[in-house]
Amino acid sequence: MNNRRSLGQHFLISDSIAKEIVNFAQIEKDDIVLELGTGKGILIPHLCEKAKQVISIEKDTLLYLEAKRKFSAIPNLVLEQGDAFKTNHEFSIFVSNLPYSQSRKAIEWLLQRKFERAIIMVQEEFAQKLSLTEGKKERRAITVLASYCMNIRNLLRVRNTNFKPSPLVDSVVLEISQKKQISVDIVRAVHRLFSFRRKTLRQIGKQVGITIDSDKRLEDFSAREIMEIAKKTIG
Repeated sequence: MNNRRSLGQHFLISDSIAKEIVNFAQIEKDDIVLELGTGKGILIPHLCEKAKQVISIEKDTLLYLEAKRKFSAIPNLVLEQGDAFKTNHEFSIFVSNLPYSQSRKAIEWLLQRKFERAIIMVQEEFAQKLSLTEGKKERRAITVLASYCMNIRNLLRVRNTNFKPSPLVDSVVLEISQKKQISVDIVRAVHRLFSFRRKTLRQIGKQVGITIDSDKRLEDFSAREIMEIAKKTIG
């Protein structure tokens, strides 16, 4: 259990909150739902009740086998073991109680996929990081990427007592809709810019091979402006 805590695996134990998460997703009968991280399977019965098909992917072998034993009789459920970030399933709705350690990776993966709506639960501190605005020194690459590509809305704060093992912090359920879809090259380019975030734009330009006539810093630019700079670095 201590190992799971270190990996950010805290399993939701509140069925009422699980129902709320599924209701937030507004699933219709023709929707294909992708769930990242089957976990203990608390969302599965509620998702399968509403969706045309649910694809649930779990990396942990023991959790996957437990889910197979518990849910194999559900006809519209596909259970898979493996790394969801390496799959290529088409889906309309993304739902996940994300392991804290996977939150940034999941957001960056979603940036590159086409979807209608995502309902995800993340650590409260990460949710705050996603909402940082222009001018904040704490902004990071993921803040800019999410702001440019997604509409994000806080739906529900979930106390840490609703998980087992109980994390040290509370969580937040987010609703995400897509504004733009981008490539992995742009994601990497934005991260490269932010690796020099303490420098001026003029200095950053020299590092990435382009000319930028400005002594401002990344924090002073909008997400759109930073994305335009990133695009120039990849040609």
